[in-house]
Amino acid sequence: MMKKFLVSFYFLFPATISIILVLLTPIPSAQLTPTESGILLQVQKLLEYPEALQPWNNFTTNFCFLPPSSSLKILCSNGHVTELTIIGNRGSSLSHHHQDQEAPTLSERFSIHDLLVLLSRLSNLKALSLVSLGLWGHLPSEINRFGSIKSMNLSSNFIYGKIPSSISSMRTLKSLVLAHNLLNGTIPDLTMLSSLQELDLGFNGFGPEFPSLSKNIVKIILRNNSFTSQIPSELIKFQRLQQFDISNNGIFGTIPLFLFSLPSLQYLNLASNQLSGSLSLNTSCGSVLTFVDVSYNLLTGNLPSCFTSKSSNRTIMYSRNCVSAMRLSDQYPASYCEGVMEALTAKSPGRSRKEESEIHLGLVLGVLGVATGVAGLVALLILFILKKNKAKSAEKDIIDNKSAADKFHINLYPGPKIVARCATERMSLAALGLPPYCNFTSDEIGDATNNFRQSNLIGEGAQGQLYKGKLVDGSMVLVNRLRVKQKSLNSNSMQNLKKVLPNLRHRNLVSVLGHCFITCQDHPQTRSTIFIVFEHIPNLSSLRDHLTDRIRRETLKWPQRMAISIGIARGIQFLHTGVTPGIYGNNLRIENILLDNSLNPKVSGYSIPLPSKKGVDRRQNQQCVPSVSGRCSNEEKEDIFQLGVILIQIITGKLITSSGELEELKDELERGLSEAASSTPRLTVDPSLRGIFVYESVKTALQITINCLSKVTINRPSIEDVLWNLQYSMQVQEARSSSGNSPRL
Repeated sequence: MMKKFLVSFYFLFPATISIILVLLTPIPSAQLTPTESGILLQVQKLLEYPEALQPWNNFTTNFCFLPPSSSLKILCSNGHVTELTIIGNRGSSLSHHHQDQEAPTLSERFSIHDLLVLLSRLSNLKALSLVSLGLWGHLPSEINRFGSIKSMNLSSNFIYGKIPSSISSMRTLKSLVLAHNLLNGTIPDLTMLSSLQELDLGFNGFGPEFPSLSKNIVKIILRNNSFTSQIPSELIKFQRLQQFDISNNGIFGTIPLFLFSLPSLQYLNLASNQLSGSLSLNTSCGSVLTFVDVSYNLLTGNLPSCFTSKSSNRTIMYSRNCVSAMRLSDQYPASYCEGVMEALTAKSPGRSRKEESEIHLGLVLGVLGVATGVAGLVALLILFILKKNKAKSAEKDIIDNKSAADKFHINLYPGPKIVARCATERMSLAALGLPPYCNFTSDEIGDATNNFRQSNLIGEGAQGQLYKGKLVDGSMVLVNRLRVKQKSLNSNSMQNLKKVLPNLRHRNLVSVLGHCFITCQDHPQTRSTIFIVFEHIPNLSSLRDHLTDRIRRETLKWPQRMAISIGIARGIQFLHTGVTPGIYGNNLRIENILLDNSLNPKVSGYSIPLPSKKGVDRRQNQQCVPSVSGRCSNEEKEDIFQLGVILIQIITGKLITSSGELEELKDELERGLSEAASSTPRLTVDPSLRGIFVYESVKTALQITINCLSKVTINRPSIEDVLWNLQYSMQVQEARSSSGNSPRL
């Protein structure tokens, strides 16, 4: 009997062992509850069936047993989802898309509110990552419904607006990543989030004040935003901080010396700000600090010994300052930083952008002799400027049009011969962040354009060929090349060109970085070639793109549209009056208005007084009827008309493709204004603006726009009149919207 039992057990043993092993094997989650399975299927629908989720269905998908991949990961515990990661291919790199391509956002049916509220019903969810899925809209205040969330990553989408203050109640949150979106405004107080260890808000528009954070944080990434404050002294309490990156902002003031010696800090990036002052030679560095970047600031004096010590395994980057160092070739002279700081300290560091823009406008109009009605501080500043340097009024016009808070950086050649040939003495506030104006060599131009390779050619026209280029440090530029016959060159036009080019540097223009003039004497017919180097910021998109793209147009509320209009007008005003002689006939078109991440407009494609191929100044070929002010009135008024065409498109959101459409839309606007006396006036504006603008503000903007479009040239306003009315429209909007006493439409 025993023998039979042993034989039977022998044959059953493998099966028995298999059953036991199966029973003892840990199961990640069994099957999801029907409720949570239904939630995931609804998520699939709300996200409009991204590729990673397309195989899901209600019958065969066991979500907790799906194999993880680079685009999808689901972890479960006890029948509940604890981690959800979905990564798509709808990134927020708007600059990589042409205007005829559909923006990679989800459709109009999508609601980020519905998506996040739905996901918050996953009661055990600890980690959520929704990356590059084309999400758009405002973060809902219900975001705090994620009761047990520890990690949230919504990066590389198109989320705009402010972070809701309710996020401050998410006490379990350890990691918050919202990088590469369209968010802006002040960051809510996060000091109560004592568990928060990682905050990555890079590549947005946050600012101006530095956020309030818990001292327990480990990683702070705020690069490429709009912060314009000082480094807070409270950081001395951040003993756990390991990574701190605030590069590419407008941070000013001195660097707190304790920052380098924080006990846990490993990575410190302060590059491309407005940090000034000298670092103490005896400044100590923390034992774990392995990377420091303070380049492209206004630092002076000697480098700390812990920066230059060869015994430490530490990477230090400090180029483009004014420090005394072994590599003097990549440092500006001390006079550079002193000149910039002198200009910066002429203004109160705590002044808001709104106050700065109003004062800067007053300075420009005062220097130009236009009555502004601004007294007190503006008058004193103007007197100071005139006394400081009477001979450089045109350059001061540049100075008055750029605020320190709006500085941006473009890297240029770090080599020694470039610095020696760049005009570092004449520093202007408008050019802050731009490199000094340079006289490039032919070799440098050739290297930048790959010897004018055909693939680098962007376009060709009356003003020569335009090439894209790349400087030795990776900075992108545009190079305009024009060949002219030497024997027919007008010496006056060449001198005028050399005089005008260095002054074409303004925050509302695509600025000129330098030039190169070459004469080929060995050629049978001696020719000269003129190269003009422009700044080129790849991530700029056109105003036309913003108005045609539904998602980007949502970010253009009435105050933003007025700010853009004012910026365009300032750029045109500078071309007309900020350089001598003024530049007119600028072929202003909406596709030539570029917007940066902060929606600051830059006028591109404007006219430059280049000698034509016949050796005659381009503007001298065109009829010019001098006005009382001495301006070339025909071309000036043509610029005003073209500005009116741009303004009418900004206000109505409708693109103009023909003169017939323009006349029809203008007539419609005039009829709307004629009804202004009625109790319910109707104005033709972009439907997306309904209910968010003050009537009188829109009325003022419409009236000046219609005046710009007058068929009678002499009836068109001056650029100063346009700018004044647009500024008034903005002031009315801000004043009345805050008081709530004006009707809204």
